[in-house]
Amino acid sequence: MVQLWFAGNIFMPTLPARALRAFCLLFSLALILSVAARAELVWTSETGWRIEGGALSGLSGPEGRNAIELMNKGRKAEEKNSRGSAISAYKKVSKKYPNSIYAPEALYRAARLYLARKQYNKSFTFFQDMISRYPNTPRFNEVIGEQYRIASALLDGARPRYWGWIPGFKNREKGLEYFEVVLFNAPYSDYAPLALMNVARGHQKFKNTEEAIDALDRMINNYPQSLLAPDAYIQLAKTHASLVDGPEYDQTSTKEAATYFEDFIILFPNDPNIAAAATGQAKMKTVLAESKITMGDFYFYKRSNWVAAKVFYNEAITAYPDSPVAEKAKKRLAAVEADMASRMPQIGPDGRPIMPKKKKFLWIF
Repeated sequence: MVQLWFAGNIFMPTLPARALRAFCLLFSLALILSVAARAELVWTSETGWRIEGGALSGLSGPEGRNAIELMNKGRKAEEKNSRGSAISAYKKVSKKYPNSIYAPEALYRAARLYLARKQYNKSFTFFQDMISRYPNTPRFNEVIGEQYRIASALLDGARPRYWGWIPGFKNREKGLEYFEVVLFNAPYSDYAPLALMNVARGHQKFKNTEEAIDALDRMINNYPQSLLAPDAYIQLAKTHASLVDGPEYDQTSTKEAATYFEDFIILFPNDPNIAAAATGQAKMKTVLAESKITMGDFYFYKRSNWVAAKVFYNEAITAYPDSPVAEKAKKRLAAVEADMASRMPQIGPDGRPIMPKKKKFLWIF
């Protein structure tokens, strides 16, 4: 049974001896973990690697000595510019002692060495292992930045090197893949909107228009307050406009482009691209209005359907009023009215329509 005793202003429970020992053990473990969270590895050429902050390494006895020896071996090789030996030592630390304080540092340093050797894929993978296994690392933002730079380099055509010295082939698609990983790792970081804009840029380079539109759409929906939002809007409008084939074809892309140009003009009236947006919107509205005239002409000239023709001509005027296309539609409406009047029967004095006289034929047998 738990009893309470008064100490100052706090009521403390009186626990059985076994429960008290368990409580003390848990408290000590929590204290150790708290201190370990504040600890960091520090390197000096005189002392080698050491832990500052009073934390434990997570290892004891021979394992602890082996781990620190490998870390020191890797760092000394690194300073001698022997990157291969350093990488080998750091990889052993990360594999053999994954629960130690040395493991995240070993992964980080191996990744940096791979990057120095332009082994971009291995570098990215080691950075990814680091933040996947140790997401609370204080170097999280730094690692995300390195991953972003690797993705940018590959997308821009950097050639990786096999074994650190043989030039490889360009792999721009891998850059796009890595940008998506950056988005997954840090969706709320400053790198996320930048990554999406690069994904859109890459897909536009590869003529993957639908994928580019998807990336830009994610950009404006997920990061509307980003400084890159205006550029995303104008690029999205231009990308939709690139799919427009003319007034004779489907106008879905025309409507989308016009909408995004209009949104840009409303949301960013002081942007330097406002004139380009206005020009783009005018072009899209012109194409849309001309498509209505095309439909109206079909019903007027091919089907003699005055009602349908008038509907489409009026829609052309509504789509882009006070424009040359609207004036053209108005002339078509006048032609429809004239044609309708010429085909309507005349009304006689008695209010009845005057029927045209039938022609007489002379039959000769």
